[in-house]
Amino acid sequence: MSMLERPLSKAGWARVAFGDVVRKVNDRVDPWESGLERYVAGEHMDTDDLRVRRWGLIGDDYLGPAFHMRFKPGHVLYGSRRTYLRKVALADFEGITANTTFVLEAKDQSGLMPELLPFLMQTEAFHSYSIKHSKGSVNPYINFSDLEAFEFMLPPIQEQARLVEAFVAYRVADEAIGVAGDQLAAMRASFVSQVINQYGTGAERRKVGELLVDGPTNGRSPAPSDSAVGFKTVSISAIRNGLFDPDGCVKFVDMTTADARPFTVQAGDIFAVRGNGNRDICGRVGISRLTYPDLVYPDLLIRMRFDAARLLPDFVVAQWNHPAVHGRLISRAKSSNGIWKVNGQDIRAHTLVVPPIEIQRQAVRSLGALDAQAKGISARVERLRDLKRELFKAFTGGAE
Repeated sequence: MSMLERPLSKAGWARVAFGDVVRKVNDRVDPWESGLERYVAGEHMDTDDLRVRRWGLIGDDYLGPAFHMRFKPGHVLYGSRRTYLRKVALADFEGITANTTFVLEAKDQSGLMPELLPFLMQTEAFHSYSIKHSKGSVNPYINFSDLEAFEFMLPPIQEQARLVEAFVAYRVADEAIGVAGDQLAAMRASFVSQVINQYGTGAERRKVGELLVDGPTNGRSPAPSDSAVGFKTVSISAIRNGLFDPDGCVKFVDMTTADARPFTVQAGDIFAVRGNGNRDICGRVGISRLTYPDLVYPDLLIRMRFDAARLLPDFVVAQWNHPAVHGRLISRAKSSNGIWKVNGQDIRAHTLVVPPIEIQRQAVRSLGALDAQAKGISARVERLRDLKRELFKAFTGGAE
């Protein structure tokens, strides 16, 4: 019977304060005389990721006077600024960090296993407490003295060991699935590169304007409606992973049938993001798999309908979102007030490769097989997240 199949015994659990079992390490050093090579700043830590995947080199960069706190393998790093970013990391090397990043460890003889500390600090209960007790509005921060008052239920050492075993297993599985996903994405990009490079010269390259049967056409963004009936629209987040997917971002709008009809979504429609503060998102496209007769697309998006006898819509999306092809479009983008924008003229002048239709069909079939594997990986990620939530519930007594 696995650890998760055996219920955690609640006998012997004790309510403790964070400061009773955790101490802040104040090991101040001169970074230039410490003999250390690496430093970790806030931007090197990722939300909800315990692993430190990036760092800077002390000799190569300017370090401000705040960078004088030494950490060692096994120490937990916590970003005390903008605590809503949930930056908790487990150090696996020795280095320097700023005094705004707390270096923490379990106190000796406190009853808390050091290996359990980073997982405790990933619970929703801990993050909610930290955010609630942060000070300031522009750049909120929390003091360690405030964190010391956070209370939680500490299991007996045997139950802690079982939790650590499960959390470590989760991390190993999460890392493995992440690597598999990255490798699959690289394989997909390499395959698309091979196709477009093979047919990327001469007559096979055409301007988008020559390949459309309709558009490019900006959408409409009518006033929102208080009614829960009638026409709906979506936010820009409907464009994700090469798809137009309205799930989770729908709102009702005030629009007549006559006004809405030219802007409803049909299966096979391709939408480009017209503008965004993130340059990489601007110009990305997604295809709608379904017809939505009661859904109008907003003016944040540009609709295109391609001549499927010349260029298959799925092949359009595959090559359009490829970094090299998307990069050519974005080179035309203009920035205004921090927003990157492309327009219909940019899109019509953009070029795509048009291989023989049978080559396109073969490419779409191959990409479909890769995408099916990607869906399987995504499903495993979701199952892992569910498992993690269950573990946190066990740890915090259902507080997640």
